[in-house]
Amino acid sequence: MALLRGAQKLHQLTQSTPLSLLLGGSSRHFSTESQQSPSSPKIDPFLSPPSKGAVYGKLFGINENTLKTDIIHLFEGCRLTLDDIKVEYDRMFNPLAMLLQFPSLSDFSTAFKENNRKGRWLKLDKADWQQWDVVTPYDGNYVLLHGIPRTANLDDVERFLSGCNYDSSSFDIFTRSAYPESIRMAKVRFLSQIEAMNAVIQKNGSFCLNNRILTRLIQ
Repeated sequence: MALLRGAQKLHQLTQSTPLSLLLGGSSRHFSTESQQSPSSPKIDPFLSPPSKGAVYGKLFGINENTLKTDIIHLFEGCRLTLDDIKVEYDRMFNPLAMLLQFPSLSDFSTAFKENNRKGRWLKLDKADWQQWDVVTPYDGNYVLLHGIPRTANLDDVERFLSGCNYDSSSFDIFTRSAYPESIRMAKVRFLSQIEAMNAVIQKNGSFCLNNRILTRLIQ
């Protein structure tokens, strides 16, 4: 009878007490997600497995005559469009580099190989989305007017652009420090890329008051 009563007590104990406490351990929650200790080193995002989505590159070695279409032709087959290219400028609007947005890592790798094969005067590095976001897109609709006279006002500049189809509310006239004297410039937005290019061709070297104006497309 004593053995029977002992067995009954053991059965009641196991029914009311968690198994983890009987085994002397603490309860745990199990998950299929991996756990990483706080002291684990962070993984370089460029060394981690590629994720789906856009991959960004930065192309050095361009000049003011390098067009977006030139880069699309250079990297033919890499699925670049005009909207996937931004030009980074300095304060004088001299081009510094192009930011490229590739649809995938495979497209970037193909462009990297193509550049090494036939674009040796250019350098293609990997970039991140933050570099892409900080560059202002001009989309080939803006024209830079270089060398505006100090005495010229907005009416004078508009007369210079007579016959062109532009947005008059977009005029931005500014001065940049240079040697031996500062240079006065203006940028203005045109209603299309074709209109902007036509203005560059028609007006380059024309005069505003007594100054010869150089025109350049801002991409």
